[in-house]
Amino acid sequence: MKILQGILFIIFFIIPLYSQTAENWKNYTNMQDVNAVAAAGNSLWAATSGGGFLYDNSSGTYKTLHKADGLNGQDLTAVTIDKYGKIWFGSAEGIIDVYNPADNSVKSILDIYNSDKDSKQINQLVTSGDTIIVSTAFGISLIDSKNLVFYDTFFKLGSLLSNSIVNSTLKNNLMYACTPYGLAIQKAGATNLSAPESWNVYTSNDGLPSDNVSKAVFYQGNLIIATSNGLAELNNSTWQTFVPQLLGSNVSDMLIAGDTLFIASGSNIDTYVNGNFSQKYTLNSVSTQLAYSSSLGLLAATAAGVVQVYKSAAKYLVPNGPETNLFPSMAVDNNGVLWCASGTDASGKGFYSYDGSKWTNYNIENDSTLVTNFYYSVYAAPSNTVYFGNWGDANNAGSCFIRIRNNKIANFNMQNSGMVGINTNPNFVVITGFAVDSRNNLWVLNYGDVNEKPLNMLSADSLWYHYTMPDAPHQYVDQYFNLAIDQFDTKWFSTYNENKPGVYYFNENKTYDNLNDDEYGYLSTSDGLTSNTVNCIVVDQRGDVWVGTSLGANIISNTESILSSGGPQFSISSVFSLRQQSINCIAVDPINQKWVGTDQGLLLVNSDGSSLLAAYNTQNSPLLSDQITSITINPNTGTVYVGTNQGLTSFQTSAIKPQESFTSLLMYPSPFVLTNGINKLTIDGLIRDSEIKILSVTGRLVKKFSSPGGRVAYWDGTDENGNLVNSGIYFVVAYDSNGNNVFTGKIAVLKK
Repeated sequence: MKILQGILFIIFFIIPLYSQTAENWKNYTNMQDVNAVAAAGNSLWAATSGGGFLYDNSSGTYKTLHKADGLNGQDLTAVTIDKYGKIWFGSAEGIIDVYNPADNSVKSILDIYNSDKDSKQINQLVTSGDTIIVSTAFGISLIDSKNLVFYDTFFKLGSLLSNSIVNSTLKNNLMYACTPYGLAIQKAGATNLSAPESWNVYTSNDGLPSDNVSKAVFYQGNLIIATSNGLAELNNSTWQTFVPQLLGSNVSDMLIAGDTLFIASGSNIDTYVNGNFSQKYTLNSVSTQLAYSSSLGLLAATAAGVVQVYKSAAKYLVPNGPETNLFPSMAVDNNGVLWCASGTDASGKGFYSYDGSKWTNYNIENDSTLVTNFYYSVYAAPSNTVYFGNWGDANNAGSCFIRIRNNKIANFNMQNSGMVGINTNPNFVVITGFAVDSRNNLWVLNYGDVNEKPLNMLSADSLWYHYTMPDAPHQYVDQYFNLAIDQFDTKWFSTYNENKPGVYYFNENKTYDNLNDDEYGYLSTSDGLTSNTVNCIVVDQRGDVWVGTSLGANIISNTESILSSGGPQFSISSVFSLRQQSINCIAVDPINQKWVGTDQGLLLVNSDGSSLLAAYNTQNSPLLSDQITSITINPNTGTVYVGTNQGLTSFQTSAIKPQESFTSLLMYPSPFVLTNGINKLTIDGLIRDSEIKILSVTGRLVKKFSSPGGRVAYWDGTDENGNLVNSGIYFVVAYDSNGNNVFTGKIAVLKK
């Protein structure tokens, strides 16, 4: 039965159900990690781990390309420009995307991606006439750049093992394949390069400095190769050391410009000109590949961006973006600004914000008020104050969290908060969650307080209170996460600790010092949870508590019973539409729908979880990864932000916070043109759960329907029988369910 349920769920998961409009998709990534660069005229194209970008030196502007722009590849590893001006990108997954700037279109070549090869990475793309030479993790492929068709692939190069990695390929009458196992050279006169006997292979046994060959060039008529142990030159069938000063250097690339041979090794770019070697440039990061144009000069692909190298200085070229591609926690403030944490001590790079047009990155390198970069959790309070929780920092003992208010940062530590850290190091304080109650008190969740006081409160009058969980006295429990507060001011949170995993609840009963009237408890699988591994907790618009676990989701209802004389009498149900799913995060939109993040993509369920409304993954949407780590929503615009382990995706929905009362109805497009295709009139300015009638000028009812519940609804231009209406003027009447609030607008309809 479980197998059948799994099959049915996969069917739902692969086929999106578009009852919820999701449009205007966008991707946001860090593009500093550049793997390859290609230059043409006054511009350059870069392939990065976060997509591709163009830099136009004339205007100083950038254009970025992601999945939302038509690319199928994400972790881009190679780039070239063909003779027709199209940009070819290769990826770590084996996808080749061809972007045409002339019409802003993308065509994807998926042959390698869909192949049975264990490793499919594209290591290099080179243009040779009408041919694109593709160096891959399993050999060399040739593609016709006009019709995008493969016309040959070479898997066995001489004595090398079949499907050997090819780092790069040079075409100069003959073909030269650089591999980690030696250099393969096409034999003179050989035409069937699929035959192993058509290749000669040279290794360190033949005089190469190393078997690991990264690049081959012809410099002043001689074949030069770059290896992990310096350079070598083929001279009268004998390999000799070339540029002895580089012996022992791991040379990643070479490039010829006029009489100059540029050589990249580590963070150095050296030059060799007519027998003279010079140690020319030292960069801040390692260069993996070089490019050159007369307008831009020498360019280097590095982990810090594309470096435009000058005689005495270097300019780093990177589009504006977040500091990393990790989004463990996100929140939107009252002004619509998105705030993002970066990670733990291993991945933390500070935090970042996005105002709708520009990213701002905050870290100890650019902001002296910060004492650490390890920010893991973020919370935007109703008062338009933003809090970031620190993931401990051994170098800054006692740092707890920061508060951002009116663009000023305040640090909270052990001394001014009274919180302490984990049992193995009390100075190592990890803050995993924040929430504000109905009296504007800030509650702070401590990952593991050695004093067994994980729940802390900063009152509205700036006094601190610290609470022990009486349910586990004198037993150290840590790994507290997922703080949420319901409308009755009950605090809900969870722990992964093996001593007592599950969900905790706590209510101080409005008395901060009197512990005798506190209400508290613990819920686990014995109480109805589907799993004790709880990954997220949210409170929805009705006050129900949603608990996301490793085996689905639960809804805890009747939470007001915590404060009743008879004690808690919860109703705990399982969400059928999310069964067997490992839930990472849940966000509630303004019409009480739930956006659910899993390791298999993004799900949307209706308000009570009884119906799966939509399912998005990397195969059917611009999501950058199926591993969803965080979700947050701007209720005033209907924008959903989805954080993954490879970057951020956003899209627009119709779930927008409704108006308090009718002030005007905005309808667009105007006029509303009906065709046999998709028609959608947007009706904006609604109050919660509006009813809508479409009337003719004579007052005849054309159609009646309910809004989704938020500020926006749609009319498809049909009548009650499903037929497109005729051209004319139509009245749109919106009203609440009781008919007490009514507003009217009109729209011109043109039927073609």
